[in-house]
Amino acid sequence: MRLLLICLLLAATVASAPPAAITFEDVTARSGVEFVLRNGAVPGEKHQIETMLGGVALFDYDGDGLLDLFLANGAPQPGFDKRDPRYWNLLYRNRGNGVFEDVTAKAGVAGDGYSMGVAAADYDNDGHPDLFVAGVGRNILYRNRGDGTFEDVTARAGIHNEPWSVAAGWFDADGDGRLDLFVVNYVAWDPKTEPVCRDPRSGGLLHCHPDNYTGLPNTLYHNNGDGTFTDVSEAAGIRRHIGKGMGVAFADYDGDGRIDILVTNDTRPNFLFHNEGNGRFQEVALTAGVAVNDDGRTLSSMGADFRDVDNDGRPDLFLTAITHETYPLYRNLGKGLFADFTYRSRVGAATVATTGWSCGIYDLDNDGRKDLFAANGDLNENADGARQRSVVLAQRPDGSFDAAPAGPAALNRGAAFGDFDNDGRIDVVISRLGERPVLLHNLSGAGNHWLGLNLIGRRSNRDAIGAVVHIRTAAGQQWNQVTTAVGYASSSDVRVHFGLGAETRATVEIRWPSGTVSRTEEAQVDRYLTVREP
Repeated sequence: MRLLLICLLLAATVASAPPAAITFEDVTARSGVEFVLRNGAVPGEKHQIETMLGGVALFDYDGDGLLDLFLANGAPQPGFDKRDPRYWNLLYRNRGNGVFEDVTAKAGVAGDGYSMGVAAADYDNDGHPDLFVAGVGRNILYRNRGDGTFEDVTARAGIHNEPWSVAAGWFDADGDGRLDLFVVNYVAWDPKTEPVCRDPRSGGLLHCHPDNYTGLPNTLYHNNGDGTFTDVSEAAGIRRHIGKGMGVAFADYDGDGRIDILVTNDTRPNFLFHNEGNGRFQEVALTAGVAVNDDGRTLSSMGADFRDVDNDGRPDLFLTAITHETYPLYRNLGKGLFADFTYRSRVGAATVATTGWSCGIYDLDNDGRKDLFAANGDLNENADGARQRSVVLAQRPDGSFDAAPAGPAALNRGAAFGDFDNDGRIDVVISRLGERPVLLHNLSGAGNHWLGLNLIGRRSNRDAIGAVVHIRTAAGQQWNQVTTAVGYASSSDVRVHFGLGAETRATVEIRWPSGTVSRTEEAQVDRYLTVREP
């Protein structure tokens, strides 16, 4: 009996033991990335747009198997004249030796106006990922020609400008094999009528509270398949919902085979647009349990990732918000319902004192459990503790999380996730107001195995965005999905990543966006596998 009790105590200790530390190496200095995120601030003034940029994309624009880097930039105020190269959006080609090369001028993507966010995906199914850049009064769609250059096709494609677009994402709204575009719009900002806001204690200038601005509806573009798009926001039921949108993430949260949309809103209830399957969406966030937190409070929601945290086959939600609000973690209970697990998971206590922007749900130490990451920094650069360190939350076996700082303190904003050196560990690139981005090379999970999947659909939806991947090993099951819409104003690697711990074999089942299901028995691990839709 005593021996049994000792064994049980030992088992409980192992089950609750914290995971090994997740660590990153800052490789910015030797990366060749010299970009500086400039907001065009005017001394003695404060404008809302200055604190809200800038997006980051990790994507393989030239098809060489290495993730390249795109960074959105601001512009001088008030004219937003981007001719000064210091304000260009920049594209860096990954040379494969830890160094990135600036190819912006050759690629033709320096941009125009005050840019905010970026979304990458192959919308025309030619095998080359394209770029959408969201901004203040100026949105740009770049078509990848496949020869190292991009073409601005905004006007020809039927994409229009919005008063202020923060972010965007690509997904197949109607299952026709063509990627549609969802654009997240914030508020109707006009520098001529913008209020002046001050700290009530010090009298210093502050960026105004969102209550001072009128919210905007979001925009859904249907891909017509001929290089053009049609704004279907009204017919789809999207445009009637006025928010102050910050982030967007996609997943089939109820398992009906149709992709749904989560939009984070700043100081307003979040939106969850359920895909009704007839070209229409129904907003169900309140009844689903993700509009507000468990206390019924509306949060300043910003970044979002929408994927299965607890390996039960149902996509969960991780969001970021501002100081004193915590970063919500919503567990998907099935039957269209979510529960707020923020404090039960120990995420609440770990995030209540910081302001988060971009975020991601990834297995950062390859132990078979997905972890959480958030890029942090205060809204106002002159606030106490404005420069904050990002946070990584390592998942324990019991589903709770241990927090640790990641990267240097800064006004961190956008972040993209992907394995930029193809060593099987997810790296992070974070934009920082007023300075170079930080490139965090992942050193975690030594000895743990992993599997990466590059899925290629048939002629329609070549990126296979929306595909759901289910793997089985001797240790259990995991689920993940194909998406590039991750975090805040940013776009992450389209490849699907799994950490496997000690497992060396995995059975892979893929539910393709077309509905086809394929299966690979005993897939070899510690490599990237290219899988084509049968």
